[in-house]
Order: sequence, then structure tokens, then C-alpha cells
Amino acid sequence: MLKIKGLTKKFNQGTIDEKVALAQVDLELAAGEFVTIVGSNGAGKSTLLNCIAGVHEADSGRIYLDGEDITDLPEWQRARQIGRVFQDPLVGTAYDMSIEENLAIAYGKQKKLGLQPGLNKQDQEFFRRQLAQLGLGLEGRLKDKVGLLSGGQRQALTLLMATMVQPKLLLLDEHTASLDPVTAQKVLALTEKIITEHQLCTLMITHNMQEALTLGTRTIMMDRGKIMLDLQGEARAKMTVEDLVTEFARKSGTQLSNDRMLLS
Repeated sequence: MLKIKGLTKKFNQGTIDEKVALAQVDLELAAGEFVTIVGSNGAGKSTLLNCIAGVHEADSGRIYLDGEDITDLPEWQRARQIGRVFQDPLVGTAYDMSIEENLAIAYGKQKKLGLQPGLNKQDQEFFRRQLAQLGLGLEGRLKDKVGLLSGGQRQALTLLMATMVQPKLLLLDEHTASLDPVTAQKVLALTEKIITEHQLCTLMITHNMQEALTLGTRTIMMDRGKIMLDLQGEARAKMTVEDLVTEFARKSGTQLSNDRMLLS
């Protein structure tokens, strides 16, 4: 489903501040595979997602999605096939628009451009059914502005918007990191439910190493723009957080520097 070959990205090229964010990254995901990504700050996790989504242009390498080379496609075209949820609940929705208006934008992203009729009762009933699945009571608040929602409600809405028209690939960039622990667990449970039901091919960045080992089907650990570990199957099932830290140190020759990861 997703194939990345030799992906390289540098920032501030040709200056003393040049940084290699991705260094010849190779990665393949099968259809329905749910991969968690961990690594210290600056390891290249978000840059990887940004290159896949088209936010950053790759310096070299190719990206294929469902057999199509999307390396040179602009971000807006990739968005028709890729759903994304960011860390900040304020990103991904229009706060001054109503819930139904936000959903309508997401619902129409794969439709052809042109004049479209306004929302009808059928659309509204569809939105209510979708919102009811969240279990947050939002199905009765279609006319409410998104800016009135809590962070957890808004992040759940963003997740729904990213998956309502089933994407070929779902990108989750620490999408629960800014939520309180109780709300984060609710959004994570909802995330797992949606991904499992729709068999979505998913890449999820997390700072929580325990979550990385228990959620999804596969875990990769990045460091200095490279994939240092790729865990799946029995090897992943037997891996503890302590084992993961030890194996990372053995592979990379360094210790983890992200306190959030070590304390999670």
C-alpha cells in the first residue's frame, strides 16, 4: 500500500546549520497495517509524515501509494488519498465554522471541483450517524461552532473528518499528546476502533513507548533520520519498554534523550 525508497530530506542545505532530517529511508506498509513510530526529538518522525503528505518536498527518493508514484504531487492532491490528524486540536478544523460545515468539507474532498448544492437532510442524517459513533453527544450539535468544543471533542471530530471518506493512508502525528490522560485514552480507543473497522493503513507517531508496543501491528524506532528498529510479530509481542530502550542504545550507540518517552 505504501512504499518509500531512499527518501532523503535536508534542511538549511549548504549552510553551517545543515541538518539531515531523513537519510535514505526505506519503508513498506501493507494494506491495513497499523505502524507506530517512536524516537527522540529530532529523529525525523514528523519530517517523514510531512514528506509523505507533501508538506515538505523530498530531496531524493520516491514515495508510492497504492502503486501510484505520488512523490511529485502537491499536498492538496495527496490530501484526497491521505487523512491526517495533528498534535494540536486547533489544527485540522475551522473553528469559526459549524460542525456540519467542517464535516461537509471533509466529506467533499474526493469529489470533483465545481458548483455543488448545499447540505441536504440526507447529508445531515449521515453526519449525525457518524458523530453518534464518537459517543460524545455531538450528533445533536451540528449547528454549533467548532470553536465551542473541548480539545478532546475537537480531536475526535478531526479524526472523524480524516477517516469519514476512507483514505488510503492515515497519518497520526502525536494526536493525543496535548490532551489530558483520560481524554487521550478515549481518543486512542476511538482511533483503534476506526482503524480496525475500516482496516486503514496507518502511521502513528507517539511519545509513549508502551503505547507504541501495544497499539497497532508493528513498531519502528527512528534516530537521526534513519529507521533503527523495525519490530513486528513475535519479536514485538515479547518486547518490553526496558528491552526497547536497551536495544535502541545497542543499535544507535546513544541513549534516548526524550524525557517524555522515558517517563511514559
